[in-house]
Amino acid sequence: MDQPINAFTIDVEDYFHVTALSRTIARSSWESIPPRVEQSTRRVLDVLDEFGVKGTFFVLGWVAERFPALVREIDRRGHEVACHGYSHQLVYEQTPEEFREETIRAKGILEEIIGRPVAGYRAASYSITPRSYWAIEILCEAGFSYDSSIFPIVHDRYGDRSAPRFPYTIEGEKARMLEFPLSTWQLPGLRLPVSGGGYFRLLPYWLIRKGLDSINRRERMPFIFYLHPWELDPEQPRVATSAFSAFRHYSNLDKTEARLRRLLQDFRFTTVQETLDAMSAATLGRDALVGAVHATSQGRG
Repeated sequence: MDQPINAFTIDVEDYFHVTALSRTIARSSWESIPPRVEQSTRRVLDVLDEFGVKGTFFVLGWVAERFPALVREIDRRGHEVACHGYSHQLVYEQTPEEFREETIRAKGILEEIIGRPVAGYRAASYSITPRSYWAIEILCEAGFSYDSSIFPIVHDRYGDRSAPRFPYTIEGEKARMLEFPLSTWQLPGLRLPVSGGGYFRLLPYWLIRKGLDSINRRERMPFIFYLHPWELDPEQPRVATSAFSAFRHYSNLDKTEARLRRLLQDFRFTTVQETLDAMSAATLGRDALVGAVHATSQGRG
């Protein structure tokens, strides 16, 4: 039996948008910083073209507003365009009203550029957590059909260890939405994040590959993988920040592209929407009740 087809995703933001650098780079200074997102995103696009892979690009509204030609190019090359919010603010640091305004603004910008609805959403730094599950109802109101913001791990900035590990229906008081959580490898007594980003750069490739292969072959489920364009840009300016943040952000940037090429050879990928479409109704149905219980038991505020 063939391995499941997996979701390949890119969070389209520039290096200076990153939450880990936000204490050093003020949002008010973004306009004065020379952007690198166009060249780094096109590098990702070129690599995907080389391997014949289509993916989902969660585009920051701030980027789309300034570089609409880049969004059109992503769409023209056959990838799915999805929403990454507008200004990379953490959801749980916003009020519901602020989140609603920013999210609708970003979705509208993207839809005007590509001329059709945008179905998917991913929060900045996976910041839909137990203290911000109220955001799901707003996403439903805004017209999204799926979310990919919940990371079922323990982390200092994001995560919900009790969340299901595979796509499920998350339910609130008035809305329901399909959730594609970030992928983890479940080991005895340990849940290891293997879905990409800093984990892909910091952990040995063989370990990431083994975890992803276990999800496909042992659990017979698709995984979701993510990167940022700046992770393929080792020449980006170095910003003065804490040693820990510098370690997270800059480690192994020069190795990311080579590892990505190995990954694209080792696994099958497509967009989030096509991955969800390929999953059987039985698989989604199995986890739907779990997702509903999970969402309602956590509260909405």
